[in-house]
Amino acid sequence: MKTSANERPTPGAPLIEAGEAFRRLGGAESELRRERFDVIVIGAGQAGLSVGYHLQRQGRSFLILDAEERVGDVWRRRWDSLRLFTPAKFDGLVGMRFPAPPDSFPTKDEMADYLEAYRAHFELPVRSRARVDRLSRRNGVYVVSVSGRELEAEQVVVAMASYQEPRLPSFAAELRPDIVQLHSSRYRNPAQLREGAVLVAGAGNSGAEIALELGPDRETWLAGRDTGEVPFRIDGWAARLFLARFVLRFIFHRVLTLRTPLGRRARAKLIAQGGPLIRVKAAALAAARVKRAPRVVGAQGGLPLLDDGRVLDVANVVWCTGFHPGFSWIDLPVFGDDGHPLHDGGVAQGAPGLYFVGLHFLYGFSSAMVHGVARDAARIAAACAREARAIARPR
Repeated sequence: MKTSANERPTPGAPLIEAGEAFRRLGGAESELRRERFDVIVIGAGQAGLSVGYHLQRQGRSFLILDAEERVGDVWRRRWDSLRLFTPAKFDGLVGMRFPAPPDSFPTKDEMADYLEAYRAHFELPVRSRARVDRLSRRNGVYVVSVSGRELEAEQVVVAMASYQEPRLPSFAAELRPDIVQLHSSRYRNPAQLREGAVLVAGAGNSGAEIALELGPDRETWLAGRDTGEVPFRIDGWAARLFLARFVLRFIFHRVLTLRTPLGRRARAKLIAQGGPLIRVKAAALAAARVKRAPRVVGAQGGLPLLDDGRVLDVANVVWCTGFHPGFSWIDLPVFGDDGHPLHDGGVAQGAPGLYFVGLHFLYGFSSAMVHGVARDAARIAAACAREARAIARPR
């Protein structure tokens, strides 16, 4: 079997199924091969690589599939000025610290390069340019379809965030055609926008960061519910001494989890409305001349209509309105009415051997952060191992 430059064979994989080895079609011979693994991990971001680290140490036969050209490309495509909201001392994955001063905030390109270096350092078997078309189950085995080819596994870990498909309001199509509209996933820098005012719709962390970038140079509106803010500067001296660790590693990581009454009560609200602003403060937005506005509820005369009845005459709209889960390719009965997977801390309900890592509040509020993903990956890899041992145990 040939392997790509980004993958390394793992013990026990692949298997060439017994049976007819060749089929003659018009005089040509084509080898019928089916690769089979203990575990297939879908996604080679921080979640998938973290799971792979643990699977490798368990001695499992596994493969990580990724749709991108290079590990880290999802980060490289984000807006140019983006920095992580957490300091570098919390941004390393297990076994390899982040190569930056501990209290600095890495850029998105530094994070992308770190993930690529992590894969190379541990020689994790990543197959790039392998977009999964379908995940199904046949004869008790998971079948992963990639560009018409089938891979099989006893277990599958979907290591992807809930942020797969941009969500735009239906009335976006009613805005004037001369208004430049970008979803935050497509925004890179101010050069993409027309001259004139801009409305940033959605006041979470992404919306606040983008509005702060745009505010000094043009009229900028930030529309949406006030989510609150962490009551200290994440880059200040108090945060460096103890507050960042207290909030990120204790409150977000240990208090707000599925295993605490407070965490269970907060989970639904945090998933629906998002968490507080971590780096940007209201005072900074005001200093950048960003104007606050209630949420956008529709269009009137081709312009955005606010909840208070005002109409904003803007030349640009950046939609920071979230994402759809984007899991339509999973052909298994594991979803609720809202399209989100039904799971218990990442263990899928009704589909033994299927797991999720990377979802918002998978186990705790920190699950969307790098250090939280690392913990979730260790838990899920351990769950995979327990299930494999239970199946192999003589009855």
